[in-house]
This record gives sequence, C-alpha cells and structure tokens, in this order.
Amino acid sequence: MNPPIVETPGVPPIKALASLPEGLEGLHWYALYTCPRHEKCVAHQIEERSMSCFLPLYRSVRRWKDRRKELELALFPGYVFVRLALPERFRVLQLPSAVRLVSFNGQPAALPEGEIEQLRERLSRGGCVEPHPYLRVGRRVRVRGGPMQGLEGIIVRRKDRCRVVFSLDLIMRSVAVEVDESDVEPASEWQMRNRVARDARPRPRNL
Repeated sequence: MNPPIVETPGVPPIKALASLPEGLEGLHWYALYTCPRHEKCVAHQIEERSMSCFLPLYRSVRRWKDRRKELELALFPGYVFVRLALPERFRVLQLPSAVRLVSFNGQPAALPEGEIEQLRERLSRGGCVEPHPYLRVGRRVRVRGGPMQGLEGIIVRRKDRCRVVFSLDLIMRSVAVEVDESDVEPASEWQMRNRVARDARPRPRNL
C-alpha cells in the first residue's frame, strides 16, 4: 500500500476538475486528516457548512491524583469522515484545522460505503468501544447477537474479555468492540449458511 499523499488546499485548474476519475463526481465518504485534537472543531465547522460528516467518539475515564473525569474522545484520533463530491472538497480543505484528504496515486481515496454505514449503525447501538492497534491478520468472526450484531472483524481475547477488532484499512486504524463470546461465530460459517440458503431458494422456471 502506497503512503498517503498530501493534498494542499488551493484553487485547482479547470482541467483538474474535468479529469476526475469516472464515478467520483457523486457523493462519497472520505477521511479528512486534521490537526491533533481538533477533530470536534473541524466536524463542527463542516456541519456549519451544511455538509455531512461523521466523527465517532468513545468515553474514556482519566484519573489524576485528586480527581477523575470522563471524556469524549475521537475513536480515530486525527480523522473526521466527510461525505462530499470531489469538486466540493476545497470547501472543507480551507477550514483552519483541516490538513488533507487521505489520497493515493494523487487522488482522494473514497472509503467503502458499507464500512462507514456499518460503523455508524453499530456505534448508535451503544456498547464498549475503544481504539485498538491496527490489525489486519487473524481469525475473522461475525457477531451474531447483541447490540453489535452483524459486525465482522478479528477476534482478540484479553484475560476474561472477548473483543472484535474492526479495521479501516484505508487509514490503517482499528477499534475494538467488547462482546459476549457466545455471540461470536466464525465468519466462514455465516458465509457458508448464506450460500446454502441462497442455493436452496427455488429458481424461476423458463417457460
């Protein structure tokens, strides 16, 4: 995987807008890299411009000698997800704390629609979620019950707890979701059941 390429805010030449790859003129989700600890500020500014954005948050308790405080922190530090058409990207890149869109081969890279929607839906159900070191290799499972039902990822066990790690490969970031181990099944088994059920459906006969 090639490293992300920085896209600098500015006014693009007309030819650059005319040569966008086919299919990227419509609305897509992109990962916007922000200044450190400015995710909430950037998300607020994007919403003020009547544009769609998604900033996943999680709760963390920080302890000091004399007190403890619960904070809402960015689940993917340094990133805000924004849904836009590429010709509109400079409205976002001109924001004070916006740095760049994650890009490859000189073009902003759209995130898979299904991954973002799956993440939004699962997080809206609640549950224990927190950042996790990026993980790509491991035993893939699917959550078959509970608030995270339908989520697929890599299973990780720590002491007496079971977690499913969900990764966004484009930004090389992962989050861990705590689940009941009885609610987890190998992803291959679920795929096999789906295939068998699909094959068992009656097919229309040609008259």
